[in-house]
Amino acid sequence: MALKSTIFKAELQIADMDRHYYADHSLTIALHPSETNERMMVRVAAFALFAQERLEFCKGLSDIDEPDLWAKDLTGAIDTWIEVGQPDERRIAKASGRANEVIVIAYGGRTSDIWWQGVRNKVERLRNVTVWSLGEEVAPALAALAERTMRLQCTVQDNAAWLGSETADAVSIDWTVLKAAANARPAAHGGR
Repeated sequence: MALKSTIFKAELQIADMDRHYYADHSLTIALHPSETNERMMVRVAAFALFAQERLEFCKGLSDIDEPDLWAKDLTGAIDTWIEVGQPDERRIAKASGRANEVIVIAYGGRTSDIWWQGVRNKVERLRNVTVWSLGEEVAPALAALAERTMRLQCTVQDNAAWLGSETADAVSIDWTVLKAAANARPAAHGGR
């Protein structure tokens, strides 16, 4: 018998002063049986950092043809494709051909550095791909926020971001931009 996903619920308040985006989102997040709380909470942070009206969680680990998050336009074309983790260069190239904008958010400290060195040459040619690496302590700190029912607040200001909950202090989400897309939006976050 296959294991089922665990369902998490989150009420997420976003105040993104850099993009002038202020909204509340009710999220239902499926934690795949092979997924960690770290990865799930990095997905939630990615949602908060790139939130827009049509951004939604996808099947992710359950479907190799879908990213972790995406936003489609009114015709069904993929505007934004967001991958969390360390996808191989073929997956990134395929996403680059299917979406206007691809964002990869790597985490894991040293393992992310090793992954980036392995895919860098091929990924750097893809003009619509942005790659971030989260600070080494970010994913474990985000995992500490995980609860089956969460009330989260995300604040973004001056290229810095924090995600917190009613029961825990805010986590500073720091990142390094490993590769910026050639067609990056002017208001994109810059990290450090």
